[in-house]
Amino acid sequence: MESLRDVKRVMEREIEKGSCPLQFEWLEFGEKPFHFIESEEWLNEVLFYLLRLGEYSGYTVHLVGNNVYMDLDMMCRKIQFKRTRTGVERSEIYRKIQRYKNKLKPDYAGRVCMETVQCVFRLPEEEAEKWKIQYEGQETYAFPMSNKYILGLFTHCEAARKSVVESGVEYEYLAEEEQKILRLENVRDVLFQALLLDNVSMENGMFRADMCTVMLLG
Repeated sequence: MESLRDVKRVMEREIEKGSCPLQFEWLEFGEKPFHFIESEEWLNEVLFYLLRLGEYSGYTVHLVGNNVYMDLDMMCRKIQFKRTRTGVERSEIYRKIQRYKNKLKPDYAGRVCMETVQCVFRLPEEEAEKWKIQYEGQETYAFPMSNKYILGLFTHCEAARKSVVESGVEYEYLAEEEQKILRLENVRDVLFQALLLDNVSMENGMFRADMCTVMLLG
């Protein structure tokens, strides 16, 4: 596994080639980072939303290629993370998740949970104006980034989530069961994970994107 230092070097080279220099800063848990999914129908709806399928297929249609999705090989054994270009690719990921789900046999009695954390990014001050665009009459930002660069951002987000466990920081406002999930103590498996860079919001000069993880609890 590459170190974060190696990942950063790769990202720096991609900036030299023209990638937008969006930088990961920190990760935040909001007031309600965990939502329990109580039925298979609800879970499928969540997956459709995350994968921008069905009624969500037109959502941020021009930016969905920036999202990073967990993908499985055909035997549902090896996990990789990738971007997608078409709805056909995302539909194939959905089918693989369904096979994996059937294998894991989720318990919807409080044992399926989606964690949503916010990954906070910034642009160097001198770069911010350069990436502004008008989209459907609204001022927003476009982040043209290479595959290596976006996957590098995702690697930093994942590392920050793992560091929460290692740091031992307590989030006292969370219930005891939620504290266990945060520390990954009772997580049996991860069914799906996505970093949603197609609907980035801006607050106090920082950019925020959701990283969502569907977990099966033990």
